[in-house]
Amino acid sequence: MNKINNVYFLGIGGIGMSALARYFHIQGKTVGGYDLTATKLTSELTDMGMKIHFVDDIDCIPGTFSEIEDTLVVYTPAIPEENLEYQHFRQSGFRMMKRAQVLGTIFNQNKGVAIAGTHGKTSVSTFTAFLLEASGVGCTAFLGGISKNFKSNLVLGASDYIIAEADEFDRSFLQLFPHLLLVTTVDADHLDIYSGMDDIISTFNKLITQVDKGATVILHNDVNLVVPETLHKRTYSLENPDTDYYASELTIKDGAFHFSLNTPQGIIEDLQIGIPGRINVENAIGAMAVCLELGAKTNSLKAILPKMQGAVRRFDIKYKSSTCVYIDDYAHHPRELDAVISSVRELYPGKKITVVFQPHLYSRTKDFADEFAASLSKADELLLLDIYPAREQPLPGVTSDIIFEKVTLHKKQRCSKVNLLSMLKELNIEVLLTLGAGDIDQYVELIKQFLPYHAEA
Repeated sequence: MNKINNVYFLGIGGIGMSALARYFHIQGKTVGGYDLTATKLTSELTDMGMKIHFVDDIDCIPGTFSEIEDTLVVYTPAIPEENLEYQHFRQSGFRMMKRAQVLGTIFNQNKGVAIAGTHGKTSVSTFTAFLLEASGVGCTAFLGGISKNFKSNLVLGASDYIIAEADEFDRSFLQLFPHLLLVTTVDADHLDIYSGMDDIISTFNKLITQVDKGATVILHNDVNLVVPETLHKRTYSLENPDTDYYASELTIKDGAFHFSLNTPQGIIEDLQIGIPGRINVENAIGAMAVCLELGAKTNSLKAILPKMQGAVRRFDIKYKSSTCVYIDDYAHHPRELDAVISSVRELYPGKKITVVFQPHLYSRTKDFADEFAASLSKADELLLLDIYPAREQPLPGVTSDIIFEKVTLHKKQRCSKVNLLSMLKELNIEVLLTLGAGDIDQYVELIKQFLPYHAEA
């Protein structure tokens, strides 16, 4: 890839694709691409000088990307094979690589630190990148979300360490051969790819076999995977004293969590994290475990931890007043919904929780309808949007209704994106959550704008 001067992305607006686009642009390559819709991310890439269009038309491809020997085409699994630009590049003999293959090529040339797991990858990766950079160890990081500290999904540091989210979708993480691996969770998901839990566990175990011999694998206490004797195994948890890394004396004071971190080397006292949610304390423990295993100094971590801000759309407080709180989150799996809603209950006891949820993928909705309904029933009020299809075609009989009819709440309504704002304005909002991995984030700013007036009404 070093000899190629032009990189063209099919699906350039994706969170993982855009990080790679930034990387190649900064490396001095000419970067451009296609996506279905314009977003804030594509606007940022355009502002950097990348040429992006939103029509599937080979005539829109800039002439710069016509040289077969000097152009790499990167595509995402979300791009269908009938895409005209995809067909053009494939039939013309261009070198084409999946996003995961490109990331793997970069990752494997460095000391790769892979953050894997069904949930929590983005938070742990973002925390790890910030802590390594701010503590002086340094790293480059390809993130699955926008870091609030770096205001980007790409971090370019000076060290040999490279942080990447090890994505289990499409078995993409098998492109990675890590120097260190952390696994947050292993749950059923992507059952359009995997035949079931045995298949998922087997694939995660395969990833572990790709870790460098003599290197370290860090597992959450709930993760039961096989770690060969040729590797060093560490474990972490929120407060389980049987693990290598865990919190003790965990309290909340002035809106921040205070705790001590127990490690194999001793106890780090008086730590503070200002990001809401006990799940984020656990994510921070995982990130600190990675950093300590890579040689970060305890005093440095202690000093910078309160400055860690996390990622956009991860328990992201968008508005807060004396009467109303609005939180936006990427949660799109039943376990993630559980974590967010339970964290909100702890932070705002006695407050009514209103959830706006947009299911993501027909297959996931079909596979987990019962679990989604059970999780959403833990809120007080629900507005349920239509399914966001992403890469999928509709499945017969699969709509949001199969979740809706199983939700046990009395206060529940089906809702379209068109009438979302008008329906919200009719509600008495105390704590509002917008949840989902689709395009629900496009409504965040609009909701923020009306909430101050709504809260005063």
